[in-house]
Amino acid sequence: MMYWLNEPATWEAQGDTLTVTADPKTDFWRKTDDGGVRDTGHCYYERVMGDFVAEVKVSGEYAAQYDQAGLMVRLDEVYWMKCGIELFNDVQQASAVVTNEYSDWSIVPLPQNPPAIWLRVTRKTSTLSVYYSLDGETYTLLRMAYLTSAEVEVGPMCAAPTGDGFRAVFEGFGVRPLRAAE
Repeated sequence: MMYWLNEPATWEAQGDTLTVTADPKTDFWRKTDDGGVRDTGHCYYERVMGDFVAEVKVSGEYAAQYDQAGLMVRLDEVYWMKCGIELFNDVQQASAVVTNEYSDWSIVPLPQNPPAIWLRVTRKTSTLSVYYSLDGETYTLLRMAYLTSAEVEVGPMCAAPTGDGFRAVFEGFGVRPLRAAE
């Protein structure tokens, strides 16, 4: 069953496609840089226990600084990870934020602002591995981080921290058990 954290004003789920318009001035961020706590972004999640693989294809009409769309793995407002595309200085970046009381941020510029990105997040015990792909076939490791092995919320997320909102499309979101060979 899927649930909303901060349900957006406009969204539609049809088949395996979720289309969301991120509300303006929404974000997920804690304390680092400006000391502020923002927990207003949108996440359409399911609850997951144990080791897993979560995957989704993401595209968006990124327009304003920090517009973002991707996947989130969340224990609560203090412990979480988000990854995906984030617009920074007019360039789409493969982005990952890990929050353990304080948020951190890592980015890698993507070539030619691609029309879509594929994301894969695996959890093995308390280790999250974040991968991205520009073609849905070849994946690159972006980040490895610690996050609890307890039950977590996993799903597509988006936010528009500085802009007037934007449209994001999530295709083929799914969570499955992690296989022994992965």
